[in-house]
Amino acid sequence: MFKPVQNLQSQRTSFRKLLGEEGIEKFSMRRLADRLGIQAPSLYWYFKSKQKLYQRLANQVSGMILEEFHSEGDWKEQLKELAETVRSVLSRHPCSPQLMMMTLPHEPDIIRFTNRMLLCVESTPLEQAEKMQVVTTLLNYVIYFVLDDYQHERNVSAMLKEQETNPGDEMIRLLNSMSEADAGLFRGMFTNGLFELMGTDVAFEFGVKLILLGIEQVIKEQEK
Repeated sequence: MFKPVQNLQSQRTSFRKLLGEEGIEKFSMRRLADRLGIQAPSLYWYFKSKQKLYQRLANQVSGMILEEFHSEGDWKEQLKELAETVRSVLSRHPCSPQLMMMTLPHEPDIIRFTNRMLLCVESTPLEQAEKMQVVTTLLNYVIYFVLDDYQHERNVSAMLKEQETNPGDEMIRLLNSMSEADAGLFRGMFTNGLFELMGTDVAFEFGVKLILLGIEQVIKEQEK
């Protein structure tokens, strides 16, 4: 019989810390076992595979979203609040966007979360398949937004460690070496600081607005 690991909460806390330090791409059951000070086979007493651990943690993240999501408005208000809640939860937990992307809805809170998303648009005249497409599109937007912001910070940090010059200065030199036809619009936006809006609340809210307006347009077309 394997020696029981301290407790499941301890495992999950250590897992999240390990993800925050090294990222999900470097995670392994052996690394987690080393962090917990146990033999790797002991972990398999609780989780049959790395994927099973991912599933449980994605389920935990889904439960957090459900606890924090409170909205009783119309479908647009609910979807907007849902997007903001998902972003808030995912932003606080390292690699949770990857976990949500890498897992299947085979856990109770993931199912409850999906069902709650669908309830947001249940009052609309959209077809069932369209309702699923709506919530999937919105969720994918939020997951990618948080993931992109997280990865951007990691990339900038890595570049600063590898070179003495500022990455922004390197970009300006590169853009200045390119023609107006190839990089004119990009160069103008970069030098005016527009790319600094990436990952901000303003950028996030604009993206959600585009999705909601698109949904509203589809509904109007169906009602004609």
